[in-house]
Amino acid sequence: MKTILIVVLTSIVIPGALVAQTAEDKKGVERALLDYVEGFYEGDSSKIIRSTSPEVAKYGYWKDKKSGKYRGEPMSYQQMINYAVEVKTKNHQAKPNSIKRIEILEVQDQIACGKITAWWGFDYILLEKVNNKWMIRMVLWQGPLP
Repeated sequence: MKTILIVVLTSIVIPGALVAQTAEDKKGVERALLDYVEGFYEGDSSKIIRSTSPEVAKYGYWKDKKSGKYRGEPMSYQQMINYAVEVKTKNHQAKPNSIKRIEILEVQDQIACGKITAWWGFDYILLEKVNNKWMIRMVLWQGPLP
């Protein structure tokens, strides 16, 4: 009886999980993650705007060089855009060989999560599908790279 119940439950649950991860959704999540990191690397604010919800919640931890302790600070949507503009204005784009690794951890019907490894550290990112477009909704990061 247990075996039959497991087979029945598996046949109901697994197909639903597989449907949520369409190739189109994965491509949309990947594009949003790439736009985000490339926006900062290239100083392209249009990529930040295209990939990030204006209601984004971003918070990060950076290590103070003097004390060696981590400090946290928020970054608003407008600060993200301003940062990208400043990168471009000051010609401080990331070096061509800077690390830029995108990992899609999971994709569901309406939400997804990913990880970015960049020159500044690691970003864990939650995305949402809005009007059939994947947008970054939350970012938690830590730097620097080890």
